[in-house]
Amino acid sequence: MPRCHLHTAGAADAPLRAALGELRTALDVPGAFSAAVRAETERVVRAPRPPDDGWLAGHDATDVELFTIDPTGAPDLDQAMRLSRRAGGGFRVQYAIADVAAFVCPGGTLDAEAHRRVQTLYFPDARVPLYPAVLSEDAASLLPERTRPALLWQIDLDAEGRTVSAEVRRALVRSRARLDYADAQREIDAGTAPESLALLKEIGLLRERLERERGGISLSVPEQEIVECPPRPGSAPDGRTGSAPDSRSGGVSYTVAYRAPLPVEGWNAQISLLTGMAAAQLMLTAGTGILRTLPSAPDGAVGRLRHSAKALGIDWPHHVAYAETLRSLDPHNARHAAFLQECTALLRGAGYTVFTGGRTPRPAVHAAVAAPYTHCTAPLRRLVDRYAGEICLSAVAGQDPPEWVLAALDGLPEEMAGGAERANTVERECVDIVEAALLRGRVGELFDGYVIDVRERDPAVGTVHLEDPAVIARIEGGAAPLPLGEWLRVRLTQAGPGSAKVLFAPA
Repeated sequence: MPRCHLHTAGAADAPLRAALGELRTALDVPGAFSAAVRAETERVVRAPRPPDDGWLAGHDATDVELFTIDPTGAPDLDQAMRLSRRAGGGFRVQYAIADVAAFVCPGGTLDAEAHRRVQTLYFPDARVPLYPAVLSEDAASLLPERTRPALLWQIDLDAEGRTVSAEVRRALVRSRARLDYADAQREIDAGTAPESLALLKEIGLLRERLERERGGISLSVPEQEIVECPPRPGSAPDGRTGSAPDSRSGGVSYTVAYRAPLPVEGWNAQISLLTGMAAAQLMLTAGTGILRTLPSAPDGAVGRLRHSAKALGIDWPHHVAYAETLRSLDPHNARHAAFLQECTALLRGAGYTVFTGGRTPRPAVHAAVAAPYTHCTAPLRRLVDRYAGEICLSAVAGQDPPEWVLAALDGLPEEMAGGAERANTVERECVDIVEAALLRGRVGELFDGYVIDVRERDPAVGTVHLEDPAVIARIEGGAAPLPLGEWLRVRLTQAGPGSAKVLFAPA
């Protein structure tokens, strides 16, 4: 699993762009869409036709005052929501999901291309989208003040946040506001948020409490972020500075920093998880579906994580559950951040389980969610969500899923596994390339970092976690075992984008 998500808030320099281009070539990443795909997309965006356009024509929900909340600058807006209180107590979640099936004709050129791409890929300098931008960033995107086809979920909750009922249908929707995480957090913290946004915190906290009760986990793992920083003329690197004076584009240098997720990101994720769990229950009741599943972590992996926790000074009493310990951690704390990175190892092995004909799926539970769950809220970026949405629509209508859905169902787990493997490789390799670009020209310099991992069979080899710059890299070459969980002065021995990954040795 990739160490963390990497995204850019600044410009990449020429060597870095070149190395990223070479990576795209090496991984055979899809390039521009073909003329045939573009032509079909242009046709369908002018006249979207849902598979059951009677449902769409019969339900106009443009009066529902939805809002979107996404990372800054995100162009492909899959979800929009409205949160309200129910007259008899509890809450109502109205959650609109982009209706990609209104644009993609089963068996067409665009459909075939989506099956080839599987999911959107994210590079620090570019996105490789699942669908052409005219569809994913415009015609199907839930942009503000634009009428769009959607799958509109209505999920009623009781006063404790538990699901009372859930249904979904096709609708025309019209979002009213486009928020990013920082703006939403500021409004909520200041008490100036309208009720629908303010309820995101209330419902989010209730859903987080229910997650704790059922033993689910949500990792608040810090992200590595490429950020611009003004060059400091005349200053020399000193081993504690993360800026790269030689890594410039337009006279601006860049660095890599850690960014801890905001609380509102977790509350927003709870709405998506809520919908994915409701969708899974609809599928299980109907007897046909595709679940997102994850096996429980083996005892050996948990035991090894306990060893890392002890080394990093993390208080994890034996009577305290793994999930509860994670919630006590502060991603702004360097030791806690390092441990959270290690915890991602327990989330390996996720896949998809298809079931039809009323058969009981095996496995049926996602261990991190601690409940049945499916992917259905990101159809602009992930292939399987389009199919999950159609299955849920059919379940609510008391009908069998469309033939084109059933025909593709058995092949989706393998397709999604291949797409996820490529996406994980992209993310992992991009981190290595960016770190190498940042540190090139600084071989021989000294840095401080935590030793967050030591190889069991060779304790002189491991992983070091630097705070500044935000680099996680291999360390080897010492004569003595590495001090797991302790600060260590290290020397950079190699770094170069496209030629050598970052490597440190004990100083």
